[in-house]
Amino acid sequence: MGSGQVTDWQGKNVTVAGLGVSGIPAAKVLHGLGAKVTVVNDGDDERARAQAAELEALGVTVRLGDGVTLPDGTELVVTAPGWKPDKPLFEAARAAGVEIWGDVELAWRLRGPDAAPWLAVTGTNGKTTTVQMLAAILRAAGLRTAAVGNIGVSLLDAVLGDEEYDVLAVELSSYQLHWAPSLRAHSAVVLNLAPDHLDWHGSMEAYAADKGRVYEGNRVACVYNAADKATEDLVREADVEEGCRAIGFTLGTPAPSQLGVVEGILVDRAFVEDRHKNAQELAEVSDVDPPAPHNIANALAAAALARAFGVPPHAVRDGLRAFTPDAHRIAHVADVDGVAYVDDSKATNTHAAEASLAAYESIVWIAGGLAKGAEFEELVAKSAPRLRAAVLMGADRALIREALARHAPEVPVVDLDRTDTGAMLAAVQEARRLAEPGDTVLLAPACASMDMFANYNQRGDAFAAAVRELGAGA
Repeated sequence: MGSGQVTDWQGKNVTVAGLGVSGIPAAKVLHGLGAKVTVVNDGDDERARAQAAELEALGVTVRLGDGVTLPDGTELVVTAPGWKPDKPLFEAARAAGVEIWGDVELAWRLRGPDAAPWLAVTGTNGKTTTVQMLAAILRAAGLRTAAVGNIGVSLLDAVLGDEEYDVLAVELSSYQLHWAPSLRAHSAVVLNLAPDHLDWHGSMEAYAADKGRVYEGNRVACVYNAADKATEDLVREADVEEGCRAIGFTLGTPAPSQLGVVEGILVDRAFVEDRHKNAQELAEVSDVDPPAPHNIANALAAAALARAFGVPPHAVRDGLRAFTPDAHRIAHVADVDGVAYVDDSKATNTHAAEASLAAYESIVWIAGGLAKGAEFEELVAKSAPRLRAAVLMGADRALIREALARHAPEVPVVDLDRTDTGAMLAAVQEARRLAEPGDTVLLAPACASMDMFANYNQRGDAFAAAVRELGAGA
């Protein structure tokens, strides 16, 4: 199961749950295959009505403001990944014995018999960067590939489009994995596990279990993080194909069947002959941009998946050198008066912020925003020795301020009680006042941005603009 068009779609009653980036392509694809498609959607705003009109013009039925009721005669539900599993619609489907697929499951089922295998990446943080690194390495080996999935490129487009691929680098969220029961990757990695999306999954155990689905049925390698035992536990629990290997990555010296780092060199002791005695050099730490510890871990994970697919060592080095990180991911903005200013606005949770803070020795930390239920005790306790000062902003800054008072009482804290458009400039100016030559002013908010900004991109852009204003006046 899971390869080829396993269903005769002609006349099949399919309910698509949710408009949006996955629902609309799924509805169009299913309609094109001859299914009788009904789209149900919670919202009934102007945008939803415009999307509905587009689909209705094709002959698709759309029911706006009715994401609760299961249409009569439904034989299959295809859901947007973000819809929570406890929705009444899904309870009704389960009671009726109707299968529920996500868009990833649909893409997997629609693959042709000779379709490109998937190298799958999931984890709480680092997914997009790792998938992009992996695609760069695969391209450097001369393979036809694309970075797809949760990264914004539809898997349906990749699977059903005219372009032929040798292999796909696939980013998968926990939501997508929850709704993809028959997915079977060539090889996969869970980069790390930290509490996230618990309101959706219901518990850390359920969240981890959904992440662990990525290992089910792996053929060649289940790649795990040797520093994160939870990822190794998921490998142990996975039902894989005969001969599939557990491959670890570590920032230290690798044991046999691991990739790691020796004296500034990324090395492979997994995909080599006589791995008990031999190690293969892959790249230098300086080939990784930026060479922060968590990003080196991302590079090792990408290298492990590429090596599992048979990529030669030189392609790992060439691919990592060719890779350019997305904006707002530990991006060096400028040096002003001997102080480095770094934008990691993408650090929207505590786990990501902890990795960011670990990359620098002496930090003036700009943090705060929407906490989304997060706690900051552990983050502050671990990072306290690196903090010269902190500048806090945003709706939930008091939570960080309280953690700093408990775990880093000697660290000066500026509490900015303002949310206007000039707040970021004020934060950067305060950070400049507190910083000394050799310090790093680091925007790593550990919070979401929507209290003050449209998204983390806008927040990072505001930081970079404020830094440039400083530099102009320097």
